[in-house]
Amino acid sequence: MKKPALSSRLMVRERRGFSLIELLVVIMIMTILMTMGAMGIKNLSGGKGISTAIANAEAVFAEARATAASRGVPVRVLIDARDINDTSNYLRRMVVAVQDVNPTTGLPLATWSLVSRGYTLPDGVFYSMTLSTRDGVGGTVMQAQSQPLSKVTDVGEYVVYEFNSQGLAVNPGATFVIGSGSRQRGQAPMIAGNAKRDFAGFALWGNGETSSFRDPRQIGDLATIRNF
Repeated sequence: MKKPALSSRLMVRERRGFSLIELLVVIMIMTILMTMGAMGIKNLSGGKGISTAIANAEAVFAEARATAASRGVPVRVLIDARDINDTSNYLRRMVVAVQDVNPTTGLPLATWSLVSRGYTLPDGVFYSMTLSTRDGVGGTVMQAQSQPLSKVTDVGEYVVYEFNSQGLAVNPGATFVIGSGSRQRGQAPMIAGNAKRDFAGFALWGNGETSSFRDPRQIGDLATIRNF
C-alpha cells in the first residue's frame, strides 16, 4: 500500500487548526493587551477630567471676582463640605454666594445668598482640603466652616475663598487643588495609588487672578497623603 504523498500529508496537518496551547497563548496575549488599553483609557479620561475641571473652576472664581466688583459687595466661592454621605456634592460642588445687604439702610447683613447654579467636578474628581492652603503652597491647610446662608436648605459647612467688594482676594496666595480618587458612601475620598500624580490646581493672587500649575512638586508631597 502506497503512503500518501507529502503534499497530501501537509494538507491534512493544515486542516487540524491551532492546538489548545496555541489558543491559550493567543487568549493570554489578547487579555494583556486589553488590560493595558483599559488602563490607558482610564488614565487619559482622568487627566482630561482634571484639566476640564481646573478650567471650569477658574471660571467660577472669575465669576465671583466679577460679581464682587460689579455689585460692590463681598463674594465667596464655596466648596460643599456639608454631608459626607452626599456622594454628588461633598467636596465636588462649587457655588458663588454674595453677602446680603439691608435694602433700606444699605448695610451688610450676616447672611449670604447663592447667586449661581454652581459647578460640580467630574465623577472621580474631588477638591482636596489636605493639599489646598490659605497662604501658599506648604501653608495652612483649608478647613470647612459653617456658612450662614439665607436659604435654610443651603446652610452648613463649606470651604471658603472670599473676594472683597473690589474683587480682590481676601487671602492672596491661597491655593485650590483637585485630584482623582474614589470614595464610598459615608467615607472621605481616597487617593488611589495609581493617581498620585493626577492632581492639578491654581494659586489665587491678590488681584483675584489665578495661576495654574500641573507639576505635583508645586502642590505638595502626594506620597504621604491618603485622604482628600
